[in-house]
Amino acid sequence: MTPAIPLGLLGLVDAAFSGFRAYAGSDARIRKQRATARAALRGLAVGAVLLLAPTLTATLLLLTAGDRARAYDTLTAGGLGYLLPLTVYATAVLLSLAAYFALPFRASTLAMVIGLGPLTLLRPLAIAAACLGGVLNGGGTSALLVGAIAGAAVLCVEPVVHRRWYHHVW
Repeated sequence: MTPAIPLGLLGLVDAAFSGFRAYAGSDARIRKQRATARAALRGLAVGAVLLLAPTLTATLLLLTAGDRARAYDTLTAGGLGYLLPLTVYATAVLLSLAAYFALPFRASTLAMVIGLGPLTLLRPLAIAAACLGGVLNGGGTSALLVGAIAGAAVLCVEPVVHRRWYHHVW
């Protein structure tokens, strides 16, 4: 199994949430579903472009490798190691989001404060854990390179979206 597809999907979902986070709190309107959907789509678009960097890096590593089968196996092992910590992190985020949307107003606010807020701050640590997982699973330096570029790409989505569309709000 190649972990590229689940990792790409996780990156795109994270990019959509990053677009939402760049917009969140910048609009005092009560009904802002269209604006939040637009912000998520902006994050998704920026993330799709930025996630081309690790894709191109992995492609170049495969094309320039002396033994492509071994390079592919190494990147696959690293990707699987990268996937485990990110899946744990994404599960925690999804549980917090489910609590936020399913609970009454006060409880959902609490879910936001004790769940989604700290989880947003832990994103860089989750990516560092994923990079470590990729190396420890046998991915070596090539998987670390691709993982670090992917991590930098997803961490850049929110600042790019904020700077491009929502900088005037703060």
